[in-house]
Amino acid sequence: MRLPWKKANARANADVMSDTGVSSNAGGAVEYVVAGLGNPGRKYDGSRHNAGFAAGDVLAARFGIPVKRLKFQSLYGLGSIAGKRVALLKPQTFMNLSGRAVRECLDFYKLPPERAVIIFDDAALPAGKVRVRARGSDGGHNGMRDIICQLRSDAVPRVKIGVGAPPESGYDMKDWVLSGFTESERVLISDAASRACDAVEILLSAGADEAMNRFN
Repeated sequence: MRLPWKKANARANADVMSDTGVSSNAGGAVEYVVAGLGNPGRKYDGSRHNAGFAAGDVLAARFGIPVKRLKFQSLYGLGSIAGKRVALLKPQTFMNLSGRAVRECLDFYKLPPERAVIIFDDAALPAGKVRVRARGSDGGHNGMRDIICQLRSDAVPRVKIGVGAPPESGYDMKDWVLSGFTESERVLISDAASRACDAVEILLSAGADEAMNRFN
């Protein structure tokens, strides 16, 4: 299967951005990269592993950022969140290779790992719980593991959305995170996606410590 970003041609890339890291159609230099993680394709829509994509969609709608362009092995858009110019990404690499997309974008804008904010699912947290971290291990999350590996740093701020643990010991974790939510869980995750966006906003405007104080 041909992945979607590979269809983008050179002319489209030139229209998207100048080589200085400044949008060709206004806004100024990008200060942060915000990435919601998930797997591309309709078969994964609504799965636990795509909670990061869901939060990214809420951010895009809330701040009027059209995440439709193809670059950095991602769907992405440019806009402002909490007064900061951001590139909002939905990596299309599939979850386990998310770090490639995040690294490409950070490298393009010449930003350090600390200027990335990653939103992703966490099966170790109860469904609907939101937690903020300024840095740390991958916690067993393959997408975060690849990001830390690609950036060679664990100093990557992140917002985690709890999707609940498997119902019984021995349940295959891959099957669990690719499964859908129950009706009651969908309500919790919808609210959590909105609160995760609140956390991103506070993280960008007031810093990780303040975001952790409010949401942890």
